Amino acid sequence: MHLKLCGLIAGIGLVLGAPVVRAHHSFAAEYDANKPLVLTGVVTKLEWTNPHAHCYIDVTDGAGTVTHWCVELAPPKALLECGWRPTSVHVGDEVTIRGAAAKDGSSRANARLVTLADGRVLSAGSSGGDVPPQP
Repeated sequence: MHLKLCGLIAGIGLVLGAPVVRAHHSFAAEYDANKPLVLTGVVTKLEWTNPHAHCYIDVTDGAGTVTHWCVELAPPKALLECGWRPTSVHVGDEVTIRGAAAKDGSSRANARLVTLADGRVLSAGSSGGDVPPQP
């Protein structure tokens, strides 16, 4: 009986002490490789977080309507390996992002390539390598 009680207490401790883990989905679950897109906009926020970094940009269309986009990038470690630095992109910079649109039609995308304000083109480390290249 004592051993069962100790096991129960240890199990509860592990559950309560474990960090909250967000669900992580594959590229194909959220994005459509057959819906390539190019977004040019102004960076409003950049999050260097795991499991994926995110770049938020405001894209203005020809009519002057602004759409707020959330673009998924690779994890920070992978971005560093692709040549990114935490200082590569600043709020207010204009960037062009090539990637794939979200399946649900929302203003979300998965980046493949990012052209920075200084003209450098960096890989976004997308797990969606099956996104067709764009001209």
